[in-house]
Amino acid sequence: MQKTLPIKNQMNGVFIHVTNLKKSAQWYSDLLGLDLNLDSVQSPVYNIPLVGSSSLTLDDHTFDPGFKHMPSDAALFNFYAPDIDEAYQYIQTKGIEIIREMERVGETAWFNIKDPDGNVVMICNC
Repeated sequence: MQKTLPIKNQMNGVFIHVTNLKKSAQWYSDLLGLDLNLDSVQSPVYNIPLVGSSSLTLDDHTFDPGFKHMPSDAALFNFYAPDIDEAYQYIQTKGIEIIREMERVGETAWFNIKDPDGNVVMICNC
């Protein structure tokens, strides 16, 4: 039997720290094939509409002037791509920087890309 705790075993959202909210909203919307009205993008945050229970929020820290944007070489999260080879070709046609080439372990495969602020995003078939 699982204990009832005040913190649930569930992730609700991911925050991506960006320097240009409109540019990042456009990049993520284009990557995911989403329509975007740039007039609806208002600082400090923009929520990318996702399917499922998780959310993706872009945050430019307008109200936190001391924030230091320091992207890492590690992926923050992954986008699901059931056909990883098709996803890889799609990223190449977009001219998006691939910073970690395709890797495969058994049936699992992934590669990493960078967004306009240098944040690393994994594309994975699991």
